[in-house]
Amino acid sequence: MSPLKFVLFCGKGGVGKTTMAASSAIYFALSGKKTLLFSTDPAHSLSDSLSQQIGSRLTGIKGVENLFAWEQDAEELMNELKNGYGEGILHFLTSCTYLDETDAQDLMDLTLPGLDELMGLKQIIDYLESDQFDLYVWDAAPTGHTLRLLQMPEIVDQWIKLAAQMRWKYRSMVGLLSGKDFSDRTDDFVFNLKKSIKKLNRYLTDPSICRMIAVTIPEYMAVNELDRMSAYLKTRSFPLRHILINQVIGADNQCLYCQNRRQEQEKYLQRIRVHYPGFCLTEVFQRPHEVKGRENLIDLHGEICPLLGE
Repeated sequence: MSPLKFVLFCGKGGVGKTTMAASSAIYFALSGKKTLLFSTDPAHSLSDSLSQQIGSRLTGIKGVENLFAWEQDAEELMNELKNGYGEGILHFLTSCTYLDETDAQDLMDLTLPGLDELMGLKQIIDYLESDQFDLYVWDAAPTGHTLRLLQMPEIVDQWIKLAAQMRWKYRSMVGLLSGKDFSDRTDDFVFNLKKSIKKLNRYLTDPSICRMIAVTIPEYMAVNELDRMSAYLKTRSFPLRHILINQVIGADNQCLYCQNRRQEQEKYLQRIRVHYPGFCLTEVFQRPHEVKGRENLIDLHGEICPLLGE
């Protein structure tokens, strides 16, 4: 049985990632896998794609057994962090730095860069470790945001090393003066977070567990962004071997406008074929109607199934 656990759709904004992710999630759910479809794009569109309101809590998808969806709410996650660990973090800042309580509280009230991505990763990990689902389909944000998110394990590791050094000095001093070992739930949170982030990173870099699918369209800017993203993922050992080319116009279309557009697209289709030998390339033809709602998403399966087969 395949150990596949993650299917991650990434690429430039506006190329159809959400549509492909939603269609794939339905495919897996209908094949019997309990599937979680989730979005980390700040501008969520899963609700529009599925024609059903999706929020920051697990939502069952109507008419599709085994399928649940969730959209990340960064502000809500930050509030949960502050409510659950705010007192411990405040104590850490006042005890291990030169900040007084007022300055530490002011710092706590800020939304520090990268913290929303970190909390998003933590919620993904929480769902993963709950073992509720057989498969996770990730509708990622546009390329820049996603690459920053994928860097988080490395960044978090550096944060935690620094925090641990500061915390160790404080604990040593307290232990020396009191004769007792000092620890609290903030320590547990920090070290459990490090352990969980490393686990997620192992999953995302294991091609037997994670399938990364780049979505693009045959246009200049989209293909350029595909090249940059692919080069970055390769340097970080992320297993990108699948490319889905969306909005392709059929070569047999007799419409003069369509023929001219196809001729323009062919340059980029050929460029992708040459630059990505050995990749699984799938062309998805442009449809005359919007692809939204259960039936239209199911209709898309036939074209993207080569990427989904196990």
